[in-house]
Amino acid sequence: MVKNERKRFVTTESVTEGHPDKLADQISDKVLDEILKNDIYGRVACETYVTHGLIIVGGEITTKAWVDITDIARNAIKDVGYTSPKYGFDYRTCAVLNAVGRQSPDIAQGVDRGGAGDQGVMYGYATDETPELMPLPIVIAHNLTRQLAKVRKSGKPEDLSPFLGPDGKAQVTLKYEEDKAIEITDVIISTQHTEELLDPKDQSHMSDNARQRIIEEIAKPVLPSSLITNKTKFHINPTGKFVIGGPQSDTGMTGRKLEVDTYGGMVPHGGGALSGKDPSKVDRSASYMMRYLAKNVVASGIAKECLIQIAYVIGEAMPISFMVDTFGTGKARDEEIEKTLLEIVDLTPAGMIKKLDLLRPIYQKTASYGHFGREEKEFTWEKTDLKEEILKKLE
Repeated sequence: MVKNERKRFVTTESVTEGHPDKLADQISDKVLDEILKNDIYGRVACETYVTHGLIIVGGEITTKAWVDITDIARNAIKDVGYTSPKYGFDYRTCAVLNAVGRQSPDIAQGVDRGGAGDQGVMYGYATDETPELMPLPIVIAHNLTRQLAKVRKSGKPEDLSPFLGPDGKAQVTLKYEEDKAIEITDVIISTQHTEELLDPKDQSHMSDNARQRIIEEIAKPVLPSSLITNKTKFHINPTGKFVIGGPQSDTGMTGRKLEVDTYGGMVPHGGGALSGKDPSKVDRSASYMMRYLAKNVVASGIAKECLIQIAYVIGEAMPISFMVDTFGTGKARDEEIEKTLLEIVDLTPAGMIKKLDLLRPIYQKTASYGHFGREEKEFTWEKTDLKEEILKKLE
């Protein structure tokens, strides 16, 4: 891949945990967590569909544990904040349909002997652009939606808390010159809200005061001040208002926010969803492992940027391809880095699960605000404990 040195604009989005797609991801991952609490060898491929007044949980699950799908779904909806009819969706009254089946025995026989749960291509990436070793645009986008959720959940009457709903999105556009961000050109925040924030004279629009408060209390506290200029444009609920939101206004499905889950579109990502899948599915475990390896390569100082691609065949344990690309920033040749990584880690599904300790009920937390770039104890793929070994072998 050739680096682009010209002036360019990069746009990335994030969504809150109340967005219908993210609600679906959280339900799927909460089902997975509940099964792993009682059966670490359970096979889970859980898909959730969310629409007006209805949740459908489907997919293939094989486990010795018993879980109450309806109760799990309702609790996940409650945790997100759909606790009142004023948001158009209520965990108490929505219908929940359980359409879960069992994993195909034809697939199971391959997984049982340690093979990958599916074919596919997965990617991992890291860059020294931020302390998190993540692309700056996705870090900023996630910070905006986290701040939106933080204000909503504050419970402080002086905040916007009483008037914000669970559904929300943010988008940020950065201007780059020679691969360095020099300016934020546009910030978009769309947030579900109650009618109290409407303009008294024009009920089709949020009031100017409410818009300005969102800029001052949600956007500016988390935006890098050095990248804000007098040309930066703020677009707050650009349709005018966002009273009807969540599943009342939009359907949601597991796995429809892959760029939000990964690297914000800055690099390729695999085609398979992460949420709702146990780690025998390489869509999940290999994506985590590739992030782990790419992050350790960059943390070691061997490269400023690293993209890793891996591919598997269903039922087979060893990957069929493995590629490292440091975009010309490496102190060692990409082929040497590839060889080193293959020497120090086991890239079979069982090896990745063991290395990252993935048979734990940790996954609902991953289903909002990205699977990568978060320094939390559950996120073992964010550790940089391989960097010394990598550096020693490549020096």
